[in-house]
Amino acid sequence: MVKSKLLPALLLALPFFLSFSSDSATNKAKLEGAWLQTGASADGEIARILLFSGRYFSLTSYMSENGAFLSTKGGSWSLDGEALEVSYEFDTADSTRVGTSEEWNISLKESTLLLEGKDLDPAPWGALDADISTPLSGPWLFSGRERDGKITRRDTANQPRKTMKILAGSRFQWIAYNTETKQFFGTGGGSYTAEEGVYTENIEFFSRDNSRVGAQLRFEFSVEGNDWHHRGKSSAGEPMYEIWSRRD
Repeated sequence: MVKSKLLPALLLALPFFLSFSSDSATNKAKLEGAWLQTGASADGEIARILLFSGRYFSLTSYMSENGAFLSTKGGSWSLDGEALEVSYEFDTADSTRVGTSEEWNISLKESTLLLEGKDLDPAPWGALDADISTPLSGPWLFSGRERDGKITRRDTANQPRKTMKILAGSRFQWIAYNTETKQFFGTGGGSYTAEEGVYTENIEFFSRDNSRVGAQLRFEFSVEGNDWHHRGKSSAGEPMYEIWSRRD
């Protein structure tokens, strides 16, 4: 579980000055990865994880002690100077945001990020594992599976129902949703490793079944072109062979 002790310095943070350069590509690279913010509630400490990977992002809140899921939102993002524009594809707290965009103001110095925007906590965010990159880093869309020895593929370009997986730093999150109906079907995430053909997930939150928090799942993986082939057992213990395709 995420503990507040990871970022004690954030509680004493002072105002920061914008440290972005004039090179937009460099600025984008500074944001990409995983960020952590912690907050207090009547029920205990809240962990918030913000992922930027490629053109996509997610912001998820859950209880630090037991992984109880609270909310998630995300979609695509673009950066123009101090202005970060986000366009929503899912939002469990307010589905009316799906299909809309809004602007966040940002400032970044070294490994601390400040954000100003609608419904955002002003507390600072601390970088998590900024230097970690794996063969699976990036945004992915579920695009196929094997059943009874036969592979079936899914149209990822034109279907409003999507299952996206974002891997940034040492963190992962999958999200199932529909951009047309604005429905949300589920999400889960935590930390991961991808080494020597073995992909391992450590689940820290799971909206469908909180009892899965703390579980570790291991899979075989290979990357073939823009496809990630994913073999192992699901969280329910069933054999699975999935194909995920990189999202542009």
